[in-house]
Amino acid sequence: MALGLLAYVKFLTCLCLIIFLSSVQDLSNFQFELLHIFFTYDVFDEVSWFVVHPLQYTKQNLHSTNLPAIKIDKDSEATGETILVALRRALSQYSSLQGPDGHWPGDYSGILFILPLMIFALHVTRSLNEVLSIEHIREICRYIYNIQNEDGGWGTHTLGPSSMFGTCVNYATLRILGEVLDGENDALSKGRAWILSHGSATAAPQWAKIYLSVIGAYDWSGNNAVIPELWMLPHFLPIHPGRFWCFCRMVYMPMAYIYGKKFVGPITPTIVAIRNEIYNIPYNEINWNKARNSCAKEDLIYRPSWLQCIAMAYLNKFIEPLSNLWPMNKLRERAMSNLMEHIHYEDETSNYVGLCPINKALNMICCWIEKPNSHEFRQHLPRIHDFLWIAEDGMKSKVYVGCHGWETALIVQAFCSTGLTEEFCSTLQKAHQFLKNAQVIQNIPNYKSYYRERTKGSWTLSNGENFWPIADTNAEALKAILLLSNIPSELVGDPIKQERLYDAVDCLLSFVNKDGTLSSAECKRTTPWVEFINPSESFRNIIVDYPYPECTSSLIQALILFRDKCPMYRREEIDKIIKSGASFIEKVQRKDGSWYGSWAVCFTYATFFAIKGLAAAGRTYQNSLPIRKACNFLLSKQLATGGWGENYLGCQIEEYVDSGRPHAVNTAQAMLALLYAGQVEQDPAPLYRAAKELINMQMENGEFPQQEIVGNFNSSLFFNYPNYRNLFPIWALGEFRRRLLAKKS
Repeated sequence: MALGLLAYVKFLTCLCLIIFLSSVQDLSNFQFELLHIFFTYDVFDEVSWFVVHPLQYTKQNLHSTNLPAIKIDKDSEATGETILVALRRALSQYSSLQGPDGHWPGDYSGILFILPLMIFALHVTRSLNEVLSIEHIREICRYIYNIQNEDGGWGTHTLGPSSMFGTCVNYATLRILGEVLDGENDALSKGRAWILSHGSATAAPQWAKIYLSVIGAYDWSGNNAVIPELWMLPHFLPIHPGRFWCFCRMVYMPMAYIYGKKFVGPITPTIVAIRNEIYNIPYNEINWNKARNSCAKEDLIYRPSWLQCIAMAYLNKFIEPLSNLWPMNKLRERAMSNLMEHIHYEDETSNYVGLCPINKALNMICCWIEKPNSHEFRQHLPRIHDFLWIAEDGMKSKVYVGCHGWETALIVQAFCSTGLTEEFCSTLQKAHQFLKNAQVIQNIPNYKSYYRERTKGSWTLSNGENFWPIADTNAEALKAILLLSNIPSELVGDPIKQERLYDAVDCLLSFVNKDGTLSSAECKRTTPWVEFINPSESFRNIIVDYPYPECTSSLIQALILFRDKCPMYRREEIDKIIKSGASFIEKVQRKDGSWYGSWAVCFTYATFFAIKGLAAAGRTYQNSLPIRKACNFLLSKQLATGGWGENYLGCQIEEYVDSGRPHAVNTAQAMLALLYAGQVEQDPAPLYRAAKELINMQMENGEFPQQEIVGNFNSSLFFNYPNYRNLFPIWALGEFRRRLLAKKS
């Protein structure tokens, strides 16, 4: 108790010091990053380091400017001079936010079933108080309360309406963390009421059922079978999990192991209480067979087909019971051993952060089941902190270990678009060094045996530590590296070695599908009809890693830049991929001229990428009907104020949904698409209006506002890319200014 009080006093002391320093040094957005450092790294006994660090950090990144904030009145328009002032203000402030290693840290959150799983994993492995302090728990509870919807429930993501998935797991998390359901806790009472009024936890979707089963708040007999034996099928079969999209197979792998063991954590008084609170009838009277296929309408995004229902009934009634009888139980034992071999491989090669936080937490539970307190399990515990982030609304979990590589690659391109690279060369030099350090320079051992692709030469979404390449991150990082190689090395550092450049291209080409397209992470490994076995009601299109126009555009751009640099290296193959990739982008254009985006919100994002890829491949406004159609689409969606604004619901219904108000990121992406399409030469007036909108949205400190989050995962989940709000407006204004100067000259 005394230690907890001392830690809390130290925390308040440091917080007061930060607030004081902010009035002197204008630390602004650093305050919450520093709090993140405070909680993520155990510095309660190292307060002196924490106090000194922010001053060193800001002084190192100081880019002072005396340029005043600009607001353009309704009777005026943006000019080259006002754009330049806005750019310098933005670049100066943004450079000061750069981390010591060269990337830009930020609040990469928004999915609301990640943190509960981590808490569940710590609870069932009896590690909660070992990993999380009282201060962590207080801030986590504060966050969960803060993102509760007015109706009492919680969404699957922060933008969404209440769902049974989000409500059940966040309610159970609060209870496990010590929150008490009594007359004084109105939030918990409303959460429970929402669950009971929407069918109770028996109507939770598959993933929530598994989560609750692990902690003992749902019976395993109420789950559809996740059979471990599926992994023992011949690999050439299209339904072998090794052919699934990596995010799907790496989550269902530990789920299959946990299901096979029917593991249940300690049944504490709190778990017994949760059992009594989230069902409409007593726990021991629930018909689990009936509950198995029950799903609340709020969670039903992917309705199972009749064929899948038949298959699941067969597995539940015949295959699963037989698997526990001799001699079939011998196959179950072998299948479970095989799964643990793959789980250990994933843990070791990813340095225990995993592909994503979901499989990381599930793998940790598997290691505990196999052997409590094993070395492998202990390696997991400290890496929990890699996913925690504290902000104004409390402590949350990031949706990935980080998006350092992806965003830094885009930020470099944004800076290069401005023509001010010499002025901000120190920022680019650090970013350049980060990208070089983040490149994976070796293959993980025996990777083909574990259904993995090559890693040598790749970039991951984060800093390379988890050894999971992401295909379009590879392309965008390669683009950034090639752009920086065109700037004198005395400004941005030495260019990457030729051998590593070739490794990057070789790795990128290894991800290319047979038709010259690019998927999200690996090659497309199976056929779309396999999607019928998707067991999750809450997510669609999770079995196959489909090709995407955004990813294919990144591929085309990277290969064209590389071809200009090294014209003879794998030339015939590269030329063929560029041609077929551009044809694919044209083919998937919608009738209205847009492209549907699967990785951000939504049509402005995908249309920006598609146009940029086509323009790189030689299409112009004059020679390309798809580009002209795309311009007409974007211009038809421009708001009267000059900006663009999309609502995330467009991702779900696959139609453009106007939010009715301008969004800095959507505006910048639409503006960039028009710029690359040649709109300056056709009619620059819409671009002047868009630039005016962005300049007027710029805040006093030079940054752009954090509005509704724009990250999108596979059309189902929405989260925040923390740097989009700054990098895309910088990119758009920089590109516009550069083209205006070129037109004048």
